[in-house]
Amino acid sequence: MSARLLGLASLVLLAACTDQTVVDRASDPRAGFGFVEDGAKRSTGASAAWAQTSAEVAANEARVRALVAGKTVGPETAVQVALMNNRRIQAAYAELGLSATDLWDVALGPRPRLEIGISGIGEAGLARSLEAVVTGAILDLATQKPRTKLAETRFRQAQMMALADTVALAAETRRAWIDAVAAFEVSSMIGRAQGTAEAASELAAELGRTGAMNRADQAREHVFTAELAAERTEARLAAQLAKEKLTRLMGLYGTGTDYYVPDSLPSLPGRRPAPSNAERLALEHRTDLAIAKLELEAIAQQYRLDTQTRRLSSADLSVGVEIERSDARETEASPVLAVGFEIPLYDAGPLTSRRGALEYSRAAHTLAQRAVNARSEARSAHAAVTGTYNIARHWRDEVLPLRREIDREALKSYNGMLTSTFELIEDARDGLEAELETAKAKAAYWRAESDLKTVIWGPIPGGAE
Repeated sequence: MSARLLGLASLVLLAACTDQTVVDRASDPRAGFGFVEDGAKRSTGASAAWAQTSAEVAANEARVRALVAGKTVGPETAVQVALMNNRRIQAAYAELGLSATDLWDVALGPRPRLEIGISGIGEAGLARSLEAVVTGAILDLATQKPRTKLAETRFRQAQMMALADTVALAAETRRAWIDAVAAFEVSSMIGRAQGTAEAASELAAELGRTGAMNRADQAREHVFTAELAAERTEARLAAQLAKEKLTRLMGLYGTGTDYYVPDSLPSLPGRRPAPSNAERLALEHRTDLAIAKLELEAIAQQYRLDTQTRRLSSADLSVGVEIERSDARETEASPVLAVGFEIPLYDAGPLTSRRGALEYSRAAHTLAQRAVNARSEARSAHAAVTGTYNIARHWRDEVLPLRREIDREALKSYNGMLTSTFELIEDARDGLEAELETAKAKAAYWRAESDLKTVIWGPIPGGAE
């Protein structure tokens, strides 16, 4: 009887050791999602949505239909729809929920198996069974605090991973929207040139019937029209496939695919991209760096490393002025504030196993390399957005006006019967090439601009080009 009382007392003691605050937080159906919602809003401008029931899924789908059905979808709407309707991101949010249940489980504390203590054996056997239960529970109780701390670190990692997946999906969707619109813009340009070529081709055929143009010259002019038809077919296919990728990312199917994208990308901004502090922002906000830091923290907790011996910094704080001089002799000066990225290092002496030392070393080196990569990617992204802007503006302001002037003069010469239709078509072909290159340069700028926004919060999906 005394053993039974001891077991019951132990159960009461163990129940009292439950960390109720952590249990309440981890048992929330949306535990940790507030962090993801806030991060998604700041990084993408869109709202993250976690649909956990069939009713919530249906409500999300209704909101999506209202956003896209029969409408022309812009980049912000596309990103918002993806964050609401893409099932891959919903699976990532479910992973966050599973991590919360792990934390909940640990925070509840040791749970002895009561069935051992009510077996029908004799008093002596019963006493031995209860003793075994209490011993196991006490061992669990002794390690509950560090296990809870480690579970909380893993839960914070899961939060950061869910945010990283959200940022990656938003970046991928924005890029897919740019690709789709750029493809439709190219198709539209070729279509306009095709109309001009068909008119010239019909004229050549008429001249051929009257004997004013030989068959070789007629063929030269017909082949331009035929080549344009093939190019337009390819451009239409490319646009269709690009839109389909966007559709997949937005999680649309069936009648949900009844939406449109604009015929052309926005014009270039009026001003050159300003000097960026992307490198500093990347070190502050990158999700992959935060996840790697938490991994280091988790390993330190797992191997009982309580004291940080020092911090390894990849750079010191620096302040200065960046002066940039453009080809147009424009000089811009802007203040620069750079900060280092500190990596906490723990004393490896107390490590009791070779495996622990290696895991810790691997995590530290991985974090250091990711910090180097993040800084480089931020610099590359800013260089790309500045360079592509200059290239696109050169095509728009220098090459295209000259080509249009050539087209106008060629048309005047043709109307004055000073040049042949063949020469007119050659100029038209060159003019189309210039328009296509201008459109490609503009699309490259908008992709680079999207990447610059992304690189502050995480790696660019698929890697930077």
